[in-house]
Amino acid sequence: MRAWITAIFCATALVVALAGVVVAQSQQGPLNTTGDTVAKKKPTDSTAPADGDLPKIPSEYKKDKMDVGSLQTFKTDVDTVSVDVAVLDKNGRFVPGIQKGFFRVLEDNVPQQITGYNVGEAPMTVSMVIEFSNKFQRMYGSAWFETLQLAWGFASTLKPEDYVAVVAYDIKPEILSDFTTNRMQTQEALHRLTIPAWSEANLFDAITDTADRMSAIEGRKAILLISSGVDTFSKLTFDKTRKNLQEAGVPIYAIGLMQALRIMNEGRMGAIQEMDFLQADNQMRTFATETGGQAFFPRFQGEFGGIFQQIHQALRNQYVLTYTPSNKVHDGTYRKIKVQLVDHDGNPVALKDEKNKPMKYTVVAKSGYKAPRAVE
Repeated sequence: MRAWITAIFCATALVVALAGVVVAQSQQGPLNTTGDTVAKKKPTDSTAPADGDLPKIPSEYKKDKMDVGSLQTFKTDVDTVSVDVAVLDKNGRFVPGIQKGFFRVLEDNVPQQITGYNVGEAPMTVSMVIEFSNKFQRMYGSAWFETLQLAWGFASTLKPEDYVAVVAYDIKPEILSDFTTNRMQTQEALHRLTIPAWSEANLFDAITDTADRMSAIEGRKAILLISSGVDTFSKLTFDKTRKNLQEAGVPIYAIGLMQALRIMNEGRMGAIQEMDFLQADNQMRTFATETGGQAFFPRFQGEFGGIFQQIHQALRNQYVLTYTPSNKVHDGTYRKIKVQLVDHDGNPVALKDEKNKPMKYTVVAKSGYKAPRAVE
């Protein structure tokens, strides 16, 4: 009898918490624009600025603003490779004002001739892939609803022309809301993530399935992964998943949930479970790094807001470099890419902020691509 009373009390608490989320979000006012679930249109061309001496970071940087323009969409085919590049300072903010001549692209350690350069904002397509498994859900507690609220906050700050999909996964991925500009559909999809049914968390299958679906979409695109990083029963292995994600070429921005959970449950997890979680973190970090995204492992709930802001800025503001590979062989092999900032003598660029002080920065780009295979 006590067990039934406890179950009823927990279910009631969840309903009350969800109601609070709905009320809070209704007060914020979701975007009421209606859009079709169709592929995104190509942005228009923009003119690249002329090369010159590297300027100091403009004063607008202090306000997290930059001059933006339209952005051309490039397709990766037999002749052209497109690389989205984000240059971020130590706080994860986008660094504007870097001209074409200071970028160097290496393919398999061979310098490439950059033929295209664009910078600015462009419409984008984002898939929010969210772990919804009963395996760890009971440990999240009220923090889970706060995380969903912040995820909605991220989606609601996107521009009206941006497309968003919501995919939840446990034993298999389920599309709760397909790509759409209708933010009400996104909000309703997130509201469905209340009581999980399965204790499986098949991350590899879910993330690969989503990346495969998005690989054919042109333009700016990314996966926002909110997950423990644990995989329990996927058909795909880690190595196969890693290879598939490299070939799909969709940047992954991963937010790990287990760092905060480990701190909350310190002393209640065994050594084996701790090792499993460390492995999970490394898996998410690998997926993010090799696809040109980023991985975040917040230690407490208050860090989530800043993380979503960093992801939003990294997605919105990027340099797009294109080049024709010097290796003309169509052999279907994986080719490694490295993007660097160098001066006219080939030395690493020393960026300075608006106060003329040295700036630490990170160049974020995908680690490679799969060359096309000749048709016999």
